[in-house]
Amino acid sequence: MKFHYTNLDTCHEATGVVVVIDVIRAFTNAAFAFHRGAKEIYPVSGVDEALLLKAQIPNSLACGEVGGLPPEGFDFGNSPTQTNALDLNGKIIIQRTGAGTQGIARSVKASQIVAASFVVARQTAMYLQKLSPDSVSFVVTGQTYDGGEEDVACANYLEALLRGDAPDPTPFLERVRNSNDAKIFFSPLRPEFPEIDLVHCTSLDKFDFAMPVIKENGHHIMRAVKS
Repeated sequence: MKFHYTNLDTCHEATGVVVVIDVIRAFTNAAFAFHRGAKEIYPVSGVDEALLLKAQIPNSLACGEVGGLPPEGFDFGNSPTQTNALDLNGKIIIQRTGAGTQGIARSVKASQIVAASFVVARQTAMYLQKLSPDSVSFVVTGQTYDGGEEDVACANYLEALLRGDAPDPTPFLERVRNSNDAKIFFSPLRPEFPEIDLVHCTSLDKFDFAMPVIKENGHHIMRAVKS
């Protein structure tokens, strides 16, 4: 199995199996939404697109962020701490974020897309192993904005698992905590970015499912799938 690394600027060229990674926080938050009972997640690129789908799809809610905070009309944001207190049983979630969902939308040549973060790392690796691809492309969504060290760390960890290694997760998770994107969560002046979110984002293998994304009726749809 060969491994390739790409980002939001180049993922439109990635073919085959593509793993879109957003540790802080889109695909950590998505996993928490599934944990809280969400049936499906529609990852989209734009705010207007999210609100339009919310209006069209019964029993749906819009979640995500612009600049880290939920835009007007969204039901909740991108914080797993907030999401973990919600009852989302049977809900369909329309998710828009500045990095993670953009990676899905832009991976137009992928034959298979899987959304990933540390909370579903091992299940993601198991799901990919069952696909037995010749190669895997990792989309480091945060790289375009702040270096994306947290997403690179997750990609490196997944690559090690797929190579059959048994890596010590500690240094990989430390890279998340020390990343540029993590800094705002340590600021007492920004309570809207709670430090507990970082605890959630580094909760390795918290959930027992992977999050593949398929295209149905012109829309990307993410579902929680147990390997």
